[in-house]
Amino acid sequence: MAYLFRIFRLFVTLALATVFVQGVADLARLPGLATAAAHAQEQQRQRTLLDLLFRGGGSRPQIQEVPPQSRAKRPSVSSPRKSRSSSSSRVEPASAPPQDTVEKLETARVILVVGDFIAGGLAQGLEEAFADVPTIKVVSRANGSSGFVRDDFYDWPASIGPILEEEKPALVIMMIGSNDRQAMRVDGHSEKVRTEAWDKEYVARVNRFAAAVRASGVPFIWVGGPPFRFKSMSADILAFNEFYRTAVEAVGGSFVDIWDGFVDQDGAFVQTGSDINGQTVRLRNSDGINFTKEGKRKLAFYVERQIRQMFGDATAPLLTVLAPESYSTMRLPPLQGESEFVRFDPIPLSDPDLDGGTALLGDINAPVARPSNNPLQAKTLRQQLVQDGVPPPPKPGRANDFDWPG
Repeated sequence: MAYLFRIFRLFVTLALATVFVQGVADLARLPGLATAAAHAQEQQRQRTLLDLLFRGGGSRPQIQEVPPQSRAKRPSVSSPRKSRSSSSSRVEPASAPPQDTVEKLETARVILVVGDFIAGGLAQGLEEAFADVPTIKVVSRANGSSGFVRDDFYDWPASIGPILEEEKPALVIMMIGSNDRQAMRVDGHSEKVRTEAWDKEYVARVNRFAAAVRASGVPFIWVGGPPFRFKSMSADILAFNEFYRTAVEAVGGSFVDIWDGFVDQDGAFVQTGSDINGQTVRLRNSDGINFTKEGKRKLAFYVERQIRQMFGDATAPLLTVLAPESYSTMRLPPLQGESEFVRFDPIPLSDPDLDGGTALLGDINAPVARPSNNPLQAKTLRQQLVQDGVPPPPKPGRANDFDWPG
């Protein structure tokens, strides 16, 4: 009887071992579990039939534990279609919605922005400011690495003429100077920044540029340079701004000073400040030189005011046609002669009879009430005032006593 029981236990153990081996084989087909399956199968092959019969066949097979670093996380089971859809529908970072713009008219007035990389940021701010105006078009011809010092790289006095012929702008806006803090070749010699010879040559080049714009007859605005984080750089930009102001005003242009918009109350450089809506935002990048998007918009705000004053109704968003028919014509009535005027005398609003009297209360030409012989028919002072407009006689010392002392 004990022998039969041992045989029964043997068959049960073999069945459990078969199920276990099959499960390990299934797991081995999953990625990353080949190592664990190999260990399990190797451990199972070491157990022979004699081990099962004479060494406790009923005991649970021992499996060598896989080291933690070789363990693989079992992937979640999902259908192939679901996996493909989840990979293809990755959520990308939401980008800012595009700025609402309108289609510009063919007859739109061109605002030409020239200068260095700061001028390029100014052009971006102006494009945002006039994005909804169909009659204003901002064109940027800024050269980010340009200036007045390296005329061998880009010569602005010589290049502005062809640019004006090509773009035919209604307004020229210049902003430059951030790249000009370097040595300059003067008469074959290298002059350091802000020496007497350097300043003289620099002013001459600035004046030549201003004269070239003036010769074209196009209105001219020169935007001053902003402060920077480096104090020495800001000091030089302040000197440059005076050169620009003198040059542009000499040819009848306008100078726009933006300095106070990017400093604190003590005149020091600020990286964060108020935007055009009064909200505290970051205006400058971490390098202390370039502007953020909000800073560019604020930079353009100072010039936008000048442009709207110059162009007037042409900067209105609802204007769709830039032609004389777009402006309302004031029609005045025909002139009348002196004899054709119809005059209406003032009438007291407190007239109880509303009889359309033409005399003011207290009029000196008002008829004087004659006293009646019959005391019963005599009018009281109130009746004389209300009906006839005759005020009561003044009393000495009262407000209506206008007699001069004798």
